[in-house]
Amino acid sequence: MAFATFIELAAAAREHGSLGAAALAREAEETGLTPEGLVVRMDGELTVMESAIAAGLSRDDRSRSGLTGGDAKRVRTGPALIGEPFRDALADAVAIGETNARMGRIVAAPTAGASGVVPAVLLAAARAAGATRAELVSALFAAASVGAVIAARATLSGAAGGCQAEIGSAAAMAAAAAADLQGADPDTCGHAAALALQGQLGLVCDPVGGLVEVPCVMRNATGTAVALAATEMALAGVRFPVPLDEVIVAMGQIGRSLPPSLRETALGGLAATPSGRTLGERACTTCTDVTSSTGADTDA
Repeated sequence: MAFATFIELAAAAREHGSLGAAALAREAEETGLTPEGLVVRMDGELTVMESAIAAGLSRDDRSRSGLTGGDAKRVRTGPALIGEPFRDALADAVAIGETNARMGRIVAAPTAGASGVVPAVLLAAARAAGATRAELVSALFAAASVGAVIAARATLSGAAGGCQAEIGSAAAMAAAAAADLQGADPDTCGHAAALALQGQLGLVCDPVGGLVEVPCVMRNATGTAVALAATEMALAGVRFPVPLDEVIVAMGQIGRSLPPSLRETALGGLAATPSGRTLGERACTTCTDVTSSTGADTDA
């Protein structure tokens, strides 16, 4: 589904009826696999996402580093200030982030550190719309197609472009796919993605201790909130004046302008604060102690 631009993807979506249908057709053409087989594989990815959420919500133990754990359950049972659907989406996003931090199985969407946004948003949108599983699977193809455009025109790597390239891209993918799930036309889906990504431009990658936990797990929740806001605005008819393709290019340019300290090196941002340094040192000591006692592979 290697669409070079969103304009190309949107044109294909008009021909096939939706972003998801266009992505599925392109993937079948490029891989030589049948659409039916690809749908089965994507359904399997959805199952992994659902299992990662369930695992995160069912546990309150900490990760090996001790930095994260138990917050997904707190959010899910906490006050629903603006409604349970929004609260539950945030909980789902955190749950997947915590599952990833515990070395559980997740789907990189588009990366492991940003893996909670797309499933949290799409599951929330599917519940709201009463969507079928087939429609939800199609929305995942839509999300993947937008991710492919971002990869082609900029980057999905935090090391290359900061967290805007990970959480920001995930929010754009999720917003476009959520709009597609609601039956929106391709232009509206593009505005949803543009609204989501523009709201995260400049977001730095500053993992405490070099681990994908703080602030990464919580950024999945804030990225989910941004994606839901963008979807709501686009479905209401809000149009972002800068086309998605140009927003993506701007993201890439901003990423290249970020100093190395703000691109996944753990040398700047929150990682460089006094608390960040202390937490990072403690986490590294804890991981070393656990590894020494269990013989675990530190590169896992």
